[in-house]
Amino acid sequence: GDLDKVVNLLLSLSGRLARVENVLSSLGENANSEERSSLNEKRKLLAGQHEDARELKENLDRRERVVLEILSNYLSEEQLQDYQHFVKMKSALLIEQRELDDKIKLGQEQLKCLMESL
Repeated sequence: GDLDKVVNLLLSLSGRLARVENVLSSLGENANSEERSSLNEKRKLLAGQHEDARELKENLDRRERVVLEILSNYLSEEQLQDYQHFVKMKSALLIEQRELDDKIKLGQEQLKCLMESL
């Protein structure tokens, strides 16, 4: 359960950080300095939160290694490999699910815009 939460947190913060950086980079030279300052503050806050989330992931990885060590005393080599595969695939599938959800959301927004333009 912790893995799901931490991976989703990292993905969410990464996406938000990327959006803020994209907006900052697309601001023209004559952009409002207050808006630019606000976006820079938001970027700093998100970057700090992202770093905190990375530390959570590192702690989770350490806990995973401890659990793996304990399980190695109780599981066969094949069962242990299955467990490791499950943990790796769970993260990969969470990331893929998030990407698909984002694509679906984008497609729905595009469809809505097309319907409104008709």
